[in-house]
Amino acid sequence: MPLTRRRFLESLSRTALVLPLEEVLTLSRPAFGLLGQQTAPQKPSGVARETYSAQSRPAPKGAPSPVAGTPLSVQFVDVAKEAGLNAETIFGGEHRNKYLLETTGCGAAFFDYDQDDWVDIFLVNGWRLDGFPKGHEPVCHLFKNNRDGTFTDVTSKAGLARSGWGQACCVGDYNNDGWNDLFVTYYGQNALFRNNGNGTFTEATKEAGLLQDRLHWNSGCTFLDYDRDGRLDLFVGNYIDLDLKTAPLPEDANCTYKGIQVACGPPGLKGGSNLLYHNNGDGTFTDVSEKSGMGTALGTYALGVVAADFDNSGWPNIYVANDSTAATYYENQKDGTFKDQAVEAGVAYSPDGKPQAGMGVSAGDYNRDGLLDIVKTNFAGDTDSLYLNLGEGSFDDRTYQAGLGINTRLLGWGVSFMDIDNDGWLDILVANGHVYPEVDGTEVDAPYAERKYLYRNLRNGQFEDVSLIGGSGITASAKARGFAVGDYDNDGDLDAVVNCVNATPQLLRCDSALNRSWIKIRTVGTKSNRSGIGARIKIVAQTGTPVPGAKADSPLTQIDEVRSSNGYFSASDLRIHFGLGGARKVDLVEIRWPSGTVDTLMNLDVNHLYVIEEGGKILKAETFNTAR
Repeated sequence: MPLTRRRFLESLSRTALVLPLEEVLTLSRPAFGLLGQQTAPQKPSGVARETYSAQSRPAPKGAPSPVAGTPLSVQFVDVAKEAGLNAETIFGGEHRNKYLLETTGCGAAFFDYDQDDWVDIFLVNGWRLDGFPKGHEPVCHLFKNNRDGTFTDVTSKAGLARSGWGQACCVGDYNNDGWNDLFVTYYGQNALFRNNGNGTFTEATKEAGLLQDRLHWNSGCTFLDYDRDGRLDLFVGNYIDLDLKTAPLPEDANCTYKGIQVACGPPGLKGGSNLLYHNNGDGTFTDVSEKSGMGTALGTYALGVVAADFDNSGWPNIYVANDSTAATYYENQKDGTFKDQAVEAGVAYSPDGKPQAGMGVSAGDYNRDGLLDIVKTNFAGDTDSLYLNLGEGSFDDRTYQAGLGINTRLLGWGVSFMDIDNDGWLDILVANGHVYPEVDGTEVDAPYAERKYLYRNLRNGQFEDVSLIGGSGITASAKARGFAVGDYDNDGDLDAVVNCVNATPQLLRCDSALNRSWIKIRTVGTKSNRSGIGARIKIVAQTGTPVPGAKADSPLTQIDEVRSSNGYFSASDLRIHFGLGGARKVDLVEIRWPSGTVDTLMNLDVNHLYVIEEGGKILKAETFNTAR
């Protein structure tokens, strides 16, 4: 039996030759110094700073790949303006920030609120310290998909014109009425919007029991059915217990970043406690944060959140990217409680045992072994993190081996595994943007607005940096924060919407010349929650030979899960998309529902959306006429 990290730590605990866990962590954690004296995580030795070139960047040497060096044949183009996404997201000062509150930005959602299978777009909005004249307050925005590549702003009509320091959003049908609802986190009071099924929403925060008795800086959120009772519960991360009346100012606390005066924190400030709400089944929730064990986790300063069945137990776990401290991995104990196993699982720290400034997080099976892996973005001067799932609750940091360690200059926020070229292998897209607007006009770091990273999966455990040949939507600089992934134009490839700071959003349309097959699946629960969140989908298909001169991947087996949130503060399309290479038929679709029901469907057509109800009934099999 292989010796996993968890077994190794357990074996040490049975001997007298091991330090208490607290002492081990103290020795491996770098000192942060006095309040506000924040410095970026140090660049690992031997890793060169990023240099720009007009060519793709190779992965480290390893097993040969039939993909490396081949034309990408995929371009991302920003079409937000022509699509009608003209609302500016306001968040903090444009050139200087007094408080850390002004830096985090907002999330986004591909959110099919009217259930027509053309995903709409929701953009969280923010605030400024000096406020706004009455009638000119920035509000969140809902854009309805017109099915022709354009969107119409229906915010006021839908009843979603709420203002405040907006943060994250997550999507799910919490009352099982067949319409997906929307939850938005705030610095202050969160908001639950119940979908009325007629194009409008009603704020149900108070009646749902979600009013908070004190000020919280709520951050990432996700719906999940943690106890598998068929009702969606709600996890809400918390960043810092911040009171602007007493928070330190940069000039008073000497808060600097590389000699530049910047907002103080998070080191030195009190971290917030994460929250878990249990769905009572009558439209209300009960706070079970303490009872469930959320308050005993190692990390704090929560930002991005993802819930998924990482250990293939049938029960969802929760991974939280924490800023400037250890990440948190809440392992579901299957009795209504969670236990933080981040250290034992190998997903708490960097490869050299240091805490990182985590931002966004995404889950996906990038090496197609049937286990969900993790990618996490981190602060500038550090690499992003890629954790390979080894099974049995253990992960291995493969950041450098996989090729993600070559980039350290830019600061990552939104991130997602996504199959950009429909070859059946998950690629990675990262939205970057500096945290401090004060860096503009200096020589100490990258600019405030930054380009994105795009990594192509080489099918051998490694990725190729194709950022500079991925299209103008990738190379253009943006003050990006959250982004969502989905096929908004239903043409069979995955697009992205990016929410930017003090700017209009980006809509990155994927234009592919590859003409590869795909399938989409939307789940409808009956015993399970209506959205099917937590449903594990496996597909098997004979892919043909998608790359000239390469051996056919035959058969191709993929898995994914329906998730309420993804990346940084955002919610991606609930329809699960699988690229199929050259496949002409899907041999098998297997859905393992949270209830334990397993449905099997055979011989499905490619290039279709299938809406599948728990029990195996196909409610819809649709193709789309999307020729441009």
